[in-house]
Amino acid sequence: MSITQKQPVQSPLNVITSEFEITRGHPTPLGASIRRDGVNFALFSKNATSVALVIFSPGSPQPVGEFFLDPRYNRTGDIWHLLVKNLDSRVEYGWRVDGPNETALHRFDAGRILIDPHARALSIVSIGTEESSPEGVPGGLMRARRSCVVDDDFDWGLDQPLNRHLADSVIYELHVRGFTRHSSSGVAKPGTFSGLIEKIPYIRDLGVTAVELMPITEFEELDNPRENPLTGKALKNYWGYHPINFFSPHAGYAADTSHGAQVNEFKAMVKAFHEAGIEVILDMVFNHTAEGNESGPTLSFRGLDNGIYYIVDPETGAYHNYSGCGNTMNCNHPIVRNMILSALRYWVTEMHVDGFRFDLASILGRGGDGSVLRNPPLVERIAADPFLAKTKLIAEAWDAAGLYQVGTFPDFGRWAEWNGKFRDDVRRFVKGDEGMVPILATRLTGSADLYEPSGRAPFHSINFVTSHDGFSLADLVSYNEKHNEANGEDNRDGDWTNNSWNCGEEGPTSTVEIQRLRRQQQKNFAALLLLSQGPPMILAGDEIGRSQQGNNNAYCHDNELSWLDWDLLVENGDLHRFFKLLIHFRTKYTLLRRRRFYNDGDEHGAGPGIAWHGTSRNEPDWSPHSRSLAMHLFGSGAEPDLYVIANSHWEEHAFELSRCAGGRRWHRFVDTSLPSPREICAEDEAPVLENQSRYVVRARSVVTLIGR
Repeated sequence: MSITQKQPVQSPLNVITSEFEITRGHPTPLGASIRRDGVNFALFSKNATSVALVIFSPGSPQPVGEFFLDPRYNRTGDIWHLLVKNLDSRVEYGWRVDGPNETALHRFDAGRILIDPHARALSIVSIGTEESSPEGVPGGLMRARRSCVVDDDFDWGLDQPLNRHLADSVIYELHVRGFTRHSSSGVAKPGTFSGLIEKIPYIRDLGVTAVELMPITEFEELDNPRENPLTGKALKNYWGYHPINFFSPHAGYAADTSHGAQVNEFKAMVKAFHEAGIEVILDMVFNHTAEGNESGPTLSFRGLDNGIYYIVDPETGAYHNYSGCGNTMNCNHPIVRNMILSALRYWVTEMHVDGFRFDLASILGRGGDGSVLRNPPLVERIAADPFLAKTKLIAEAWDAAGLYQVGTFPDFGRWAEWNGKFRDDVRRFVKGDEGMVPILATRLTGSADLYEPSGRAPFHSINFVTSHDGFSLADLVSYNEKHNEANGEDNRDGDWTNNSWNCGEEGPTSTVEIQRLRRQQQKNFAALLLLSQGPPMILAGDEIGRSQQGNNNAYCHDNELSWLDWDLLVENGDLHRFFKLLIHFRTKYTLLRRRRFYNDGDEHGAGPGIAWHGTSRNEPDWSPHSRSLAMHLFGSGAEPDLYVIANSHWEEHAFELSRCAGGRRWHRFVDTSLPSPREICAEDEAPVLENQSRYVVRARSVVTLIGR
């Protein structure tokens, strides 16, 4: 076995003892695994002709040794492997891979050191000299990532995923850095997993049951070539939807910068959330990588087996771009499929996460030629995998090439979906569009039109009004148009269709009546979201009125535009209180968390336990010009009746009330037209209505009555 050393910065004896020995090793598991006598390395590459393991001391820009694998001894099928005995387990490593480049499918380059796709952690070092870097790049300072061998022993105690039923979930979508990075956060370690632990008391007090973390696997954030034209500062890929590796927690989110420390810091965060009764859902981006299009960098997959990992035109080498980010992972190739399953199993079994949201999940259902598969093997295997049997599986059921599968995503009895139609329809109703009342009824009761035909239930509809992608709730009621000039793309980026309404004036205003109406509209959205069947998802910061100044695509802003300003908690305390009381109310009563649809054949979902009304009892107005609706939910046992009235008309209407069952009386729980704190009451303080047969619902408001 030959060894090539390239002017090491540190002595090889720092990581390899004089007693080291190279043996065949074992083809499983893929990646680097610590054994009693050393470290085993295994890598897949079907088309490689030469593979070398490159070893680094932690933080060193130059390798301390390279071990070339002999295909006669160090290859089993398409797996290259070796065991380095007496190797320090804190080493960093990479792979040099060479192979044929006579066809457009291959992109081998032995001059580059590649990231291991199965690495459990990555580090970043600065490389480059007056000569050349280990990657074969000419002189000049640049960043390179190394794969880390990680001894990630961790005391989980009795911790395990919480396995809360999806129907009982209230999901809170947040960005790890942005949640605590602002100076107002008051945490000791802002912008990190540890900083997030410090905010768990706030999240628990709010009442949500799960945090959905925007991407936390390693991603490239410094390859955005644009500057903010308003400030001249460089922009980033801040959101994290630019993955490099699917097993490694993002090192930039770790307060501890030592070798591989991000792994256990992430585990400590999950354990702390679980101790607080809060689940952790990860936003996973398997649809593309940061290697980009034909001109992008070679970091890992492209240099290992380009034509296997990506959907590539075999004649031209051009990447199919269903992701809108330059390339598309070949998700249903058996090798890629196995890698994705291994990653999901790892995050569940080793990192104890409770579920996943899959970005642009429709790509998971495309074949090797880009065609849409009727029964995609990957989607089915994820649904049936025994390691994932209790995890939450949530699909963003569309892609960037126009494939839209909300309600038709292949579910195999397991998959839930981000209900984009709920978002669009509720937005249109609240701003007063015509013809929305029948659609609103369907959305309030779990979207049976979308999910019942496939045998799914209301809890397969993840309801949301806002998410990271688009306007925040405050901006939804403050802007008619997107204002993305700060993104450096002349406002061309971002969605043009927002179904927003500025309440009469674009952007910030000093007009008191517009300010009042905007606050009322935010509470209308919150009430309809949290009183609908189907798990609600709240965008972090909406509960305290966070604004992005009309930017509906703030993916590139690692600055105060995206960070959560915690001073808003005081400024908008009434909004926070409104969200909090509604969340706690929802989690208390099962009639808001049904496992089955009401539908017994009525097109609007009427059936036992529910009745629809208009301004007159039992006479809902389904006509195109109607802008109001009343919904009566019948409680059972100790649960109260609920009467929800939504009026998006610019005029008030008097609603005749149906009788409250069992001799109970109606109490006013919510009336968004009233000034705070009267617009919502603690349940046991809700005042009884003097008039039990009639209630005047003011313009653009939502009323909720409790029968007890």
